Order: sequence, then structure tokens, then C-alpha cells
Amino acid sequence: MTKEGVIKELTKIKGVGKAKAETLYNKGFDSLDKLKKSSVEELSKVEGITETIAKKIKNQLEEKTEIKTKVKKPQTKKEKPEKKVKPKTEKKLKPKEKTEEKEEKPKKETKEVETTEEEKKEYIVKIKPKLSKELKERLRIRKQIKSRKPEFLREEWFRYVKIPKQWRKPDGATSKMRLHKIYRPPVVRVGYRGPKETRGLHSSGFREVIVYNVNDLDNIDPKTQAARIGSSVGTKKRIDLEKKAGKLEIRILNPGGKA
Repeated sequence: MTKEGVIKELTKIKGVGKAKAETLYNKGFDSLDKLKKSSVEELSKVEGITETIAKKIKNQLEEKTEIKTKVKKPQTKKEKPEKKVKPKTEKKLKPKEKTEEKEEKPKKETKEVETTEEEKKEYIVKIKPKLSKELKERLRIRKQIKSRKPEFLREEWFRYVKIPKQWRKPDGATSKMRLHKIYRPPVVRVGYRGPKETRGLHSSGFREVIVYNVNDLDNIDPKTQAARIGSSVGTKKRIDLEKKAGKLEIRILNPGGKA
């Protein structure tokens, strides 16, 4: 083989580039067979090749030889000797023997899939308020305004670590944020506010009423108002409130202990 051909074969090995391939060729490794026969110590003496690289080269060459040896040989079918067929003698079965053969096999028992309690529970539709068309339109507009409303952050919150992100009105004679410069963050303004009719309403359209005991539910209008259980109410009272609210068809906005 020519020098270029040997270098091309050497570069196919991982970790061997053109420069290393040329140095190996110049040191006398002008074929892959010589590389296979050489030891790790001999390869590590070559400039630019360490012991780890030499071990990788040897492992790759050994793997290639193993793949070549593991060639599947064509399997030759062995001729089986012909069996001598004996003449069958017909035996008449008795009626009892026939009935025994016709006995049906036991059917496989089908295992019933156990359904969990959560799957058995049907989805309960949440109670919705009775709203006019105008109020529904106002709620839609409020949702649209809220989607494009920016996050209001305190002045120069990004500059100092001690300044929190909580909103504070900017002040100062030279404050660029107070002067509403274009390149400064947005400031709280009246234009970002939603419609007046929807202020204080829940996202569902109900007006929230905080409840602390069972008697407070009697003052709620289930068509326009919904109950929110107070944070200081215990589990015993909460269960009683949820039961009575279900009877009166009043929606609870934080069922199951949710805040």
C-alpha cells in the first residue's frame, strides 16, 4: 500500500489524526498488522501518543479482528432417516370412552379489574353564577386586560440586592421612572385597571363572602355570591359548612382545606 492509503486507514481509528498517523508511519508502523502486533509500551514511545491513547488504539484493533472472526457459517441441514410407517389398526371405542373424550375443558376464569374509588367518583360540575350579558362581556374584557398587564416592579430593583421587587411609587425630582420615560419600566396607572362593574368579583363571576360558621351561609345569595371559608376555621366546622352548602346549592371557592 502507498503512504496515503496507510494514513487513511490509520485516521479511521478514533483518537488518531493526520499528524499522529504520519508520525506512526515514519516510526515504522506502515500497516495495521504491525500496529496489532506492537505493544502498548512501543506505541507510547511515539511522540503525541500517551498510554491511554495507545490502549484505545489496541482495543479498537482487537474489536475489529473479533468481528471478522465471528462470521456465521452456513448451517447444513442433516438428513433425517426415514421412519417406517406401521399400518394402523383401527380400534373401536366404546360409548363410555367417547363421552370421556368429549368432556369440556374448564374455562379460564376472567379476572375482574378492581376499580379504584377515585375512578368511581363522577365529575361534579361546579355551580355557576347567573349573570347578565353585559356583565359577562365586562368579565371577558377584564380577562383580556389582565393578560396584557405588565408586572409592576420597584424602581432600580435590578441594581441593588437589598431593594425588593415589591411595588413602590417612584419619587424624587430626577427620577426617570416618575417622569414616565420610554426606556424605563411601566408604572401603575389608571389605564391598566379593569371595568368598574367587575371589581371585587371572582374569576368565575361570583362575589366572595367569607364564612366562619354555619349560620353565615343563610345570608348568602347562591345566584350571585359564593362562600370562602376563613383560614382560622377548623376541620370539624369546615365539614359542616361544606355539607350545608351542598344542600343550599352554594359554591365554596376553597373546598377541602384549600386557601
